[in-house]
Amino acid sequence: MISSTWRLWITCAVLAMFLCAPAGQAGQPGGDAAVKVFILAGQSNMEGHGKVEKGHDNVEGGLGSLRHLAKAPETAWHYGDLLDANGNWRVRSDVWIWSTTDGGEKGKLGVTFGARNFFGPELGFGHVVGNYYDDPILLIKTAWGGKSLAKDFRPPSSQGETGPYYKEMIKEVKDVRGNLGERFPELQGREYKIAGFGWHQGWNDLINDDFVKQYETNLTNLIQDVRADLGVKDLPVVIANSGFAGWYAHGRQRHPGIISAQGAVSDCTKHPEFAGTVATVETRYFWRPAEVSPSGAGYHWNHNAESHMLIGDHMGHAMINLIEEQPHFLEHPNAGSGQK
Repeated sequence: MISSTWRLWITCAVLAMFLCAPAGQAGQPGGDAAVKVFILAGQSNMEGHGKVEKGHDNVEGGLGSLRHLAKAPETAWHYGDLLDANGNWRVRSDVWIWSTTDGGEKGKLGVTFGARNFFGPELGFGHVVGNYYDDPILLIKTAWGGKSLAKDFRPPSSQGETGPYYKEMIKEVKDVRGNLGERFPELQGREYKIAGFGWHQGWNDLINDDFVKQYETNLTNLIQDVRADLGVKDLPVVIANSGFAGWYAHGRQRHPGIISAQGAVSDCTKHPEFAGTVATVETRYFWRPAEVSPSGAGYHWNHNAESHMLIGDHMGHAMINLIEEQPHFLEHPNAGSGQK
């Protein structure tokens, strides 16, 4: 394992993360180990818009692409193992995924489970938890572009009409859970455990002052309702905040309110009921400007592969910290490249 240092800013539920392993290929899970199930939910940034092949100025392997990240000397030490000796993208043998993107996708984890031809936080997250645990891992990604928490994902406890995508999220998870062997024959007969829930969302709540004011309450209710509907009392929850635009987001109307609300739910002085079971990842450090990115589409992190990998990586490490209850403080040399 390559030793490295990673930086993560999260609230008092978790101080930081474990040492990262290279993003390489782990072996097949042995025996009859129970499947660890992680749910990844949200809107387009959880769907994933990280560019795989073409980077800045649409150049193959150019700045901001995943291929550049895997081959450039300054980042290949960590991401190079995403490629095999022939330059093809590796597919993990021990991490499976069911995703709602592109009308529904399933398979073993690779670079193809984002929106269209992109990838999302599932890639970094899956490698981190897959490297750490010997158990088979199943990711259930329920993410749809352009969806708000106040309306589309509105949880039942927030009163009013329950959001259709909240209902669809719970339905998808229960369907996959109840038909595990049918959906994934390799996992036939195995027990499973819902081990954690990851949330990355926020853009569509920026359009409305009332949505921003409701966000902390709605997110609190979302956590409680997901736990109740899935029957896991203290299900670990990791929130990646809406850090697109980096530390310049403070100049955007309503943006600070969303980020503040996303941090508040894991602040044990404000929500002691979530102490030790909810963490918020500070993602503003992961913002990369347009000049080193495939695009200038700020709301999709400029389609930058490093941003998407760092979000998933850090969500994975934060999740492990919550599950194992063994916080560490480590620093990654690239994580803080975004300007504050």
